[in-house]
Amino acid sequence: MYILGITGSPKGAKSQTRRLMESVLAGAQATGATTELVDLSTLDVKYCTACGACYAKGACVINDDYPPLLAKMLVADGLVFGSPLYFSSCTAQFKTMLDRMADPIHTQRFLGKYGCAVATSGGPEFPEVNDYLTNVLVRFGAFSVGSVGCAAMMPGAMERALPDATALGGTLAQAIADRPVFADQQAIHAAMHARFKALVTMSQERFPYEYAYWQQQGWLD
Repeated sequence: MYILGITGSPKGAKSQTRRLMESVLAGAQATGATTELVDLSTLDVKYCTACGACYAKGACVINDDYPPLLAKMLVADGLVFGSPLYFSSCTAQFKTMLDRMADPIHTQRFLGKYGCAVATSGGPEFPEVNDYLTNVLVRFGAFSVGSVGCAAMMPGAMERALPDATALGGTLAQAIADRPVFADQQAIHAAMHARFKALVTMSQERFPYEYAYWQQQGWLD
């Protein structure tokens, strides 16, 4: 079992979001999972240019750290997405990564994966980021098992959140082992499947890689 955590804080090792993320991963490790933490602040991930090469060829033409990061996401059984709140959303670092992921959402490459979200904020608004990251995971095809967060500047908030983060990591690992289905999220998966089936079919001449992928999965029957 391999669980990949990706944090979008620009503060590196000093990040409070990273601290929570590490507790989630520690909880997963306690169940026997292999984990890895990727800090986006250490990577070179450039902006998407909307060239469409990934739709046509299945690979990004930009030479940076995104392609190997995507490769790790695709082999992971579980994903933990984490970011501090920056103006009601995730950081620019995290959003830049997400904007490069048009092909994986078109091809629903997170189907069968499980994930969770981690967020921090100065005030009480961290659920806004957790909701956003959870929505991203589900729309890519994963099942979300929950989220954890805190108002990190409030006295005692981090200390109260850390045990919850560790427990969430254990919950994520258990879900990967047990393969539960969440009906509300499955309905979103079905809606996204229908949406992208129509898009890929309509765009098969411009999106030959994605059309071939859908054919190989048997999703166009």
